[in-house]
Amino acid sequence: MKNRIKDLREDRDMRQSDLAAATGIDQRTISNYETGKTMPDAYALIRLADFFDVSIDYLVGRVDTDASTAKKRIALINGIQKQLDVLKKL
Repeated sequence: MKNRIKDLREDRDMRQSDLAAATGIDQRTISNYETGKTMPDAYALIRLADFFDVSIDYLVGRVDTDASTAKKRIALINGIQKQLDVLKKL
């Protein structure tokens, strides 16, 4: 899990202090999560999952694909399907 939080934060070019300000979780606490010194409680998991738009299962490493990525893939596939339908009519 520690890598997921750090990876999500870095993917958004955020510092720990930025994430702390956005979530209301202390910067030292975020640092402890990222280094594995402590684990987030339920409140922190919800705040982080909501902020990053991922599932708690993704955040804690139970699944490898986050919900927002899955939604984007489905939207992309639906868009391609619509384009194919248009091309078939030509």
